[in-house]
Amino acid sequence: MAVGDRSLEDAILGLLDRRAPGASVCPSEVARAVHGSADEGWRELMEPVRRAAARLAAEGKVEITQHGSPVDPGRARGPVRIRRGA
Repeated sequence: MAVGDRSLEDAILGLLDRRAPGASVCPSEVARAVHGSADEGWRELMEPVRRAAARLAAEGKVEITQHGSPVDPGRARGPVRIRRGA
């Protein structure tokens, strides 16, 4: 499944728009929403979603967090969350 960068960025921002201010989303939520199927194909989108979130973070549109604190997307290892930028 080929998914464009813009589609992933739009999906991240769209999910955040439907959340309360300050709420976050997991990259897997974004991957599942874009994949749109019950199979495990969403897993292939995890790294592209993280890269899309990193681009949005570089633009100041979102923050990448671990344990509730902002982290550098290029250095983050393990589970992260995405929330609207300050």
